[in-house]
Amino acid sequence: MTNTMWGGRFAASPAEIMEEINASIDFDKRLWRHDLAASKAHVAMLAATGIIDKAEADKIVHGLDQILAEMEAGKFKFSRKLEDIHLNVEHRLTELIGPVAGKLHTARSRNDQVATDFKLYVRDEIASIMDGLAALQLSLATKALAHAGSVMPGFTHLQTAQPITFGHHLLAYVEMFGRDRGRFACAAKRLNESPLGSAALAGTSFPIDRDMTAKALGFSGPTANSLDAVSDRDFALETLAAASIAAMHLSRLAEEIVLWTSPQFGFARLSDAYSTGSSIMPQKRNPDAAELVRAKTGRIAGAFQALLMVMKGLPLAYAKDMQEDKEPVFDALDALKLGIAAMTGMVDDLEPDLRAMKRAAASGYATATDLADWLVIKLGLPFREAHKVTGRIVALAEAKGCELKKLSLADFQAVEKRIGEEAYAVLDVASAVKSRKSHGGTAPANVRREAKRWIKRLEKQGQSR
Repeated sequence: MTNTMWGGRFAASPAEIMEEINASIDFDKRLWRHDLAASKAHVAMLAATGIIDKAEADKIVHGLDQILAEMEAGKFKFSRKLEDIHLNVEHRLTELIGPVAGKLHTARSRNDQVATDFKLYVRDEIASIMDGLAALQLSLATKALAHAGSVMPGFTHLQTAQPITFGHHLLAYVEMFGRDRGRFACAAKRLNESPLGSAALAGTSFPIDRDMTAKALGFSGPTANSLDAVSDRDFALETLAAASIAAMHLSRLAEEIVLWTSPQFGFARLSDAYSTGSSIMPQKRNPDAAELVRAKTGRIAGAFQALLMVMKGLPLAYAKDMQEDKEPVFDALDALKLGIAAMTGMVDDLEPDLRAMKRAAASGYATATDLADWLVIKLGLPFREAHKVTGRIVALAEAKGCELKKLSLADFQAVEKRIGEEAYAVLDVASAVKSRKSHGGTAPANVRREAKRWIKRLEKQGQSR
């Protein structure tokens, strides 16, 4: 049989393969809650403007409530022959209340309907993701406060650079995830205009009240251009772009956890809760959760590229290509939420080996810059000259196979005769981190202050929700 929603134009049913490629109900059924909410807002407006009478509207709302109950109970029967969530709902509504169900679609199209549903869905997902990121930030900041003075090596090029604190390192990710939340917040603000009432592409001749439906659905107002409203997927692209950056940040932290928990680094340990073993090597402890978070970045960034390619060649307004918008968004946001939750668990679980980190911080001539700074401050050398002098001292230590603080005073004075005993004080890693008091620096006092500021801010935000 032909589809009853457009059977007047078509005399024959579609080919089986046409049904297969055309149906989206397998994935867009997750929009059911948003579709029902938008339909309720629409029918309330139709009644308020006199486009349909109140009795008809009440009957439609009652039917929609019955469908909502069926959905919530898992008893609703979805049909692939009805293509999508919108037609499945309308078909069931007709079964429940008869022909009056057809009045629900007055002054709207599936084009503005799906755009509205999709925006509502993405808006909800953004809120969930932002809550997850805030919880991750709080875990990081809490651990940073506990380890404000725990010394570890800082790296550039994955080579020992300067000593920092573990707390300072964790706070770097608090800042990253804070920017991620800002990007999601901006995306949520920009998407918060209602497409409902734009109809197919040109608006409608019915005297609708788009402000009423926008307000009912929590939008800041209606979209200004009907053509743009039904063809826009910027909100999904922007959300995927923010998701891609957030996933990249998760991946960087995951990579560090993989390194830190390796025997070669030995900086930290994950418990059995976040580790797996090997089917053949009994000694193995694999940081699989971190590795999977790292790997999901490809799926998330790939979803952004996939949707970008769908949209890049489409003329206005709607084209069926845009049915390919939802699966990548659903998959990417699911993967991101899972990654955020897994990372939050790992951060809480992670136990740093403070002695191993401090020992590593003291190796690799990590305090060479501190010695160069001392030469500038105490001996008045230009920094470039101090850099050269320190480089020669490092080369001497390498030749002797020892750390800087193991060199004799005679060794130092062989390079620069004015160096005195007091230079040894700056070669201590704990002293080095304490000296980095500049704004944003790794000094423990800075870390404690910043960690407390973040904790207070995040807890306050949590209480306000």
